[in-house]
Amino acid sequence: MAGKPIALVSVTNDLYTDQRVHKVCTFLHDLGYDVTLVGRLRKDSLKLDPRSYKTHRIRLFFEKGALFYAFFNMRLFFYLLFHKADVLVSNDLDTLLANYTASKFKRKVKLVYDTHEYFTEVPELLDRPRVRSIWLSIEKRIFPKLKSVYTVNQAIADIYTLKYKVPVQVVRNISPSWSAERLLSKNELSIPENKRLIIIQGAGINMHRGAEEAVEAMQYIDAVLMIVGDGDVVPQLKERVKELKLSDKVLFYGKQPYDRMMNYTYYAEIGLTLDRATNQNYALSLPNKVFDYLHAGTPIVATQITAVANLIHQYNIGTVLENLTVRDLADAINHLLSRPEELDLFKKNCITAAKIENWENECRTLKKIYAFE
Repeated sequence: MAGKPIALVSVTNDLYTDQRVHKVCTFLHDLGYDVTLVGRLRKDSLKLDPRSYKTHRIRLFFEKGALFYAFFNMRLFFYLLFHKADVLVSNDLDTLLANYTASKFKRKVKLVYDTHEYFTEVPELLDRPRVRSIWLSIEKRIFPKLKSVYTVNQAIADIYTLKYKVPVQVVRNISPSWSAERLLSKNELSIPENKRLIIIQGAGINMHRGAEEAVEAMQYIDAVLMIVGDGDVVPQLKERVKELKLSDKVLFYGKQPYDRMMNYTYYAEIGLTLDRATNQNYALSLPNKVFDYLHAGTPIVATQITAVANLIHQYNIGTVLENLTVRDLADAINHLLSRPEELDLFKKNCITAAKIENWENECRTLKKIYAFE
């Protein structure tokens, strides 16, 4: 292969907080690829920090709904068609149609599909059967023809393999090794100095993910809950905080660059991951915030999501709730806050587990998938 191989990576978000895609792009760059990441530019998109790879953000008149997905895939198709590439990387089902169609027009291009979740089972689609049927039809038409697919955990891989008779590899969404060498002060982060801290973080603070219960539970906990990230339930949470007069106990920090987000996580004594198994996607999930907590040395309180619970029990790094109720959550948090020796043990175990559960080790599979041919 003459010169650097070219990888065009695409995703429908605005690139700012998608750590999985950023990690894959950085990996490809370090492996020797010339990488361009293609996403969207929203009206409220923040400026991207300098990266080791190139980025291109598509601006569209429509920012959500069917028209957004239709026009984004059309624009993405023409971008991919008229730019050289050796590898096309489609992230999730909402970019697959454009990538697959473009690959049919480009000789010797390799199409790789990275499916971050069980897309057609997300709660946003379960209540919209007509929209869900469209995505299912796209998946059923294209997935059986794919030759290179990977996803975030073995449970989802097994479902796709059984359903479409296509081998699916696993690259978990594990955090890279992280240390607090550039730690910002609490003052710089606008964190209260003399309060015990709890965190719930991530780009998907959505319904059925426990943030509502976490806010309600703060009525019974002498600490501060930091909500770092964004999602469709955040406006509702802010209203509820006002109603309950919890503005001094629940603080919203919005989207943050990864390293800054990890600074907030580092200061927290407890990290929350509270997904409900209300749909198959959540039931099978292993959220990346679990590994962020682990790498920051932050003990975890979690719900009975199988992959999460197994990880917590394997390394003894936190507590798994039998039921997610406001009172049960408050009791579990208060129990840990009243037992510093237990928290210290969990923290030490997190640091030990981070030496095993890290992105650097996970990249062994990626090296096989993206090896130069």
